[in-house]
Amino acid sequence: MQNNSMTKPKSMTFVLYLLPSILLYTFIVFVPIVLAGYYGFFDWSGGVSKTFIGFQNYLGLFSDDEFKKSFVNNIYLTFLCIVGQIGLAFVFAAMLNSKLIKFKPFHRTMTYFPSILSAVVIGFIWNMIYDYNYGFLNTMLTKLGMSQYVQPWLNNEKMALTLVSIPLIWQFVGYYMIILMSSMAAIDPQIFEMAEIDGATGWKKARYITLPMIKNTLIVCVTLCIAGNMKVFDHIYVMTGGGPGDATNVMAMYAYKTSFVSYKMGYGSAMSIGILILSLIVIGSTRYVLTRLSREKE
Repeated sequence: MQNNSMTKPKSMTFVLYLLPSILLYTFIVFVPIVLAGYYGFFDWSGGVSKTFIGFQNYLGLFSDDEFKKSFVNNIYLTFLCIVGQIGLAFVFAAMLNSKLIKFKPFHRTMTYFPSILSAVVIGFIWNMIYDYNYGFLNTMLTKLGMSQYVQPWLNNEKMALTLVSIPLIWQFVGYYMIILMSSMAAIDPQIFEMAEIDGATGWKKARYITLPMIKNTLIVCVTLCIAGNMKVFDHIYVMTGGGPGDATNVMAMYAYKTSFVSYKMGYGSAMSIGILILSLIVIGSTRYVLTRLSREKE
C-alpha cells in the first residue's frame, strides 16, 4: 500500500508557496488601503503633525459637489467603454471566428497591440491626433474641405469626456476581444454547422448562439471594464488634466489634485476610500443585475 504521507504535500508546503504572494499582496494592496482609511480620520497636509477630526472628511464627501460630478463622469466614461470596448470586441471576435476572414493571426495581433502600450504613450498619441494646429483630425477635415468643423477638440467641454473615452476604447478593445475569442473557441463547431443548415446568417448565429453561450464571459468582461474605468487616471492626466474646467475630472484625478496639489492629504485619503466603496457598489450591483437577467432568459 502506498504511503499517502509521502505523496500528498503537507499543508505547511502550500503555506510556504503562497506566503510570498500573500506578503506582496498585503504590502502593495491591503496596507495602503488600511493606511488611507486611517489618514482619512485626520486633518493632514502631509507633514508630521496631523489633527484627528473623526468622520468629518468622510462626511464631507456627501456634500462635495465636485466629487459628485467626478463620480458622474466616471459612470458616463464607464458606460461608453462598456459599449465601445466590449461591444466592438464581440463584433471583432465574431468576425475573426468567421471562415471568410483571412490572415487571422495578423488581425488578432494588430488589434491586441495597443493593449501593451502604456497609458502615457496612448495619451500622447491621441493628444497629437486631437491637436488644433497640427493634429491628424483637423488636418484631415481641412483636406476634405470641412474646415468649418476644425476646432480645439479637447477644449470643448461638451465633447471632451466622450473624446477621452475613444483612446480608452481603442487601447483595450483587443484585450477583451482575446478573452471573448477564447470563450467562443469552446463552443462546439457542430452547433454553428447545424444553424447554417437551418439558414442562419452570421448575425443570427452571433445573436442567438454565440451571445447566449458566452454570457458568463461577458459578465466577467463587464466587471473588469467597470473596475478599470472607475479608477481611470493616467489617460485623463496626460490628455486633459481633468479640464476644461471639470469636464473630464474623474474621481481619481480629483483625489490626486486634492492630495498633491491642494495638500489636503487627509481628505484625499478619505476620498480614495470613497472611490473604493463606490466602485465595489457599482461592480456588485451591475453583476447582480446581469446575472439575474441571464438566469431569467434561461
